[in-house]
Amino acid sequence: MGIKDDAVQIRAQGWRTLAALHNLIEGELERALQAKHGLSVVEFTVLDALSRQDGWHMRMAQLARAAALSSSATTRLVTRLEDRALLTRILCTDDRRGIYTELTVAGEKLLAEAHPTHDAVLLSALESASRVPELQELVTAVAPEGQDN
Repeated sequence: MGIKDDAVQIRAQGWRTLAALHNLIEGELERALQAKHGLSVVEFTVLDALSRQDGWHMRMAQLARAAALSSSATTRLVTRLEDRALLTRILCTDDRRGIYTELTVAGEKLLAEAHPTHDAVLLSALESASRVPELQELVTAVAPEGQDN
């Protein structure tokens, strides 16, 4: 194996390690958020992204990027959240083709209730992952000791 091949293997191993950590954390978050709040991780991500915006709204394309979803998947997700009265769609006044999404009061309330669960499970999952030798270095890079997450 040449140097070029070694670099490819190192990148591939790094990607597999990152994917393993992501899957571990996402699985823990999914179970806890569903059980306690009836939210999936991606639904939480959307509500959280909306809560961090000035005026609490985003264009659908921005929301798709924030949730790492396709446009069609974002539309379906927004429809489900709208049906649950957690967010609403608003037509853009300066561009009639544009649509914003915005949290409702119920969405804000559910997000506020879910945040402590999310944060505690994330911390616990990172602590568990830090005890897996293959994940220790990445966990340290993602959440250095002594930092509040």
